[in-house]
Formats: sequence, structure tokens, C-alpha cells
Amino acid sequence: MAGKAFDRLVSIMNRLRQPDGCPWDQEQTHRSLRRYLLEETYEVLETLDNEDFSELKEELGDLLLQVVFHAQLAKEEGVFTIEDVIEGINAKLIRRHPNVFGDAVIDTAEEQTRNWELLKKEEGRSSAIQGVPKELPALLRAWRIQQKAAQVGFDWDDIADVWAKVEEELNELKEASQSGNPDEIEAEFGDVLFALVNLSRFLKLNPEDALRRTIRKFRTRFQKVEQELKSRGKSPEDSNLKEMDEIWNLIKKNE
Repeated sequence: MAGKAFDRLVSIMNRLRQPDGCPWDQEQTHRSLRRYLLEETYEVLETLDNEDFSELKEELGDLLLQVVFHAQLAKEEGVFTIEDVIEGINAKLIRRHPNVFGDAVIDTAEEQTRNWELLKKEEGRSSAIQGVPKELPALLRAWRIQQKAAQVGFDWDDIADVWAKVEEELNELKEASQSGNPDEIEAEFGDVLFALVNLSRFLKLNPEDALRRTIRKFRTRFQKVEQELKSRGKSPEDSNLKEMDEIWNLIKKNE
């Protein structure tokens, strides 16, 4: 049973924090654990990107450990317990799904998303775009903020308008690049990225996922270029762009 296994994990974490437990675990604080929580989250994302579900099981365990660890620290501080965490999310899921646990009628995922945001505002949110962590990668943060603004009607009606905005921002970036003003160029470059994120929403894409996919593709192809050069007794440093580009295009064609 999941309950027994979870209880055992909580018990193990408690044991590690005892005076005769693990010295490293005893020294940790909420702040010192921040980096590990972030690392474990990205390791989970990597296994999802690779569709490595056997590895996903282990990485989810590592991420769950971080949740239990923070709850153990909070318990020791007399703030809350892991039971409070679980009861909190149970209550929130029921409260935010009135169509499942109540009498509300919600037929589509889009309606559910809008209702979810409305319920969050009723729970005390002062702004429609509140609740997007500053620590999120910039592309993902822009996407989530735009999503939240769109859910209250602040959005384009037609994707044609979004394409026009992208083109407008690109033209402004071109003009800024000729000014030689680094601050202006950076601002306009940010506007281009923000407009492209907006476009990704209309294309029903997650921009962070799209960029991660392109990075993986570039990394794989570049490493193949290096391998091909090595087979020729060369390296990128003693090759020219034309030679590397020819290999790149051949790799791309074979894919």
C-alpha cells in the first residue's frame, strides 16, 4: 500500500534528523535545501524529455524526498507537519474541482482552467497574474503570466494579430541594433522574445519545452559533427565553418 510506504519514508527522514542520525541531514535547513529541490525538479524534467520512465520512477522518489525533508524541518520548528501538507492539497483539489466534487458544470479543459483561476482569486489573490514564481525560467514565466492575463480577457482575438506583433517587435529590434545603445537593444530583444512566447500560446506550444527540444537537437548534431571530424583526424578548432556546415547538413539530411 502507498500509505505504508509513505509512512516508512517519513519515518526514515525523521530518523536521519535525530542526534544519532546522519550528520549531513542534521545540518540542512530550508535554505540549504533550495538548490537540491531545483536540481531534482530538473532531473525529473530531463527523464520526461527522454521518455525514460524507469529513470523517472527514481527521480520522482528523489523529488518526493525533498517534499518530505522540508515537511520534517517544518515539524521540528512547530510550523506544520507532512499531514498538514497532504490535507491542504486534498482540500484544495476538492475545492477547485466543483464539477467533480460538487454541482458545477464544466465541460472543457479551457473552462476548467478559467474556473481554477477565478477560484484562486476568491481565495485571496489580489492580481490575475499573481502566483507565478520569480524563480521560473524566463520563457516559462512569461508564458504563465500571459496565460493568466488571457484567462481574464487580456489577449489577442486572432493569431494574425500576434504574427503582426512579432514582426513589429523584430523591426524595432533591427532599428535598435543600429543605435548602438545596449540598453535599448536588450529591451527590444526582450520584447521580441515576449511576443514569440505569445505566439507559442496561440500555436498551443510550451516555449520552454520547444527550446529545450531544439537545444537537445543542436547538442546531438554538434556532437556528431565532432565525431565525424575526429574520424577524419581533426577537431572543430582546426576546421573551418564551411567544412563543419557541410557535415552538419549531411547529418540533418540523414535524420
